Amino acid sequence: MTLLAHDRYCDEIAHQVGLLRSLVTSGTDLSATVPTCPDWSLEELVRHTGGALRWVELMVRTRAQEEVPEEQVPGIEGPEARGDAAALDAWLAQAGEQVVAALREAGPDAKVWGWAGILSAGFWARRMAHEITVHRADATLAAGLSYEVAPDVAADAIDEWLQIVEYVQRTEPHDAARELRGPGRSIHLHATDTGAELNAEWLVELTEDGVTWRRGHEKATVALRGPLTSVLLAFYRRLPLDAPELEVLGERELLEFWLERATFG
Repeated sequence: MTLLAHDRYCDEIAHQVGLLRSLVTSGTDLSATVPTCPDWSLEELVRHTGGALRWVELMVRTRAQEEVPEEQVPGIEGPEARGDAAALDAWLAQAGEQVVAALREAGPDAKVWGWAGILSAGFWARRMAHEITVHRADATLAAGLSYEVAPDVAADAIDEWLQIVEYVQRTEPHDAARELRGPGRSIHLHATDTGAELNAEWLVELTEDGVTWRRGHEKATVALRGPLTSVLLAFYRRLPLDAPELEVLGERELLEFWLERATFG
């Protein structure tokens, strides 16, 4: 697995913050429910995302060697006034600028507390790039707008998702994760709109020893095919499997079984 460059992740965080800010200030109803995160309104989604950026900024800037409690992060909850798009936009902009500056200054190898077995600022650059990429999808879908993301970022987001699920399944298996064990079952993801140079295909195997995965075109128990962005959103449970741009071949029940149980823990 080849990661994107550290600066690429930092650039993408800045880019995604800018796109999310545009949505906040577009006149979209901030009280609207987010269908893919139904416990949140659009404003709550933005506050969660901006708060996560501020939390990571503090840990990276201070080179924290253990998890920092959220209540110790200044401004993590966002502006006091609710429904104030301008204040929310300014707060989000500051969070984005600060976390990108902290990550660039630290570089990918600075030692920082983390999870998934990776203790570095590089882990957080990647994690935040995909955190905001997927939550911007939530916000965009809530606003009824179309969603696009760069192919290299979308492919890397699938890599990271699989890597973390594999880690959780191996080291901290909860009941649902344990059910993913078993022989002779596999899932193939196939992006139909990318060239061979990106190799946007994956094989996920559910073995007795845990989940394993690799890039490549191989036969599987079930296959999910479609444009890369759609495959990404479906695999993150942001797009239904019966969306017209997607195709499921083989044992659909296995893919549904995976989607119900594969989590970060």
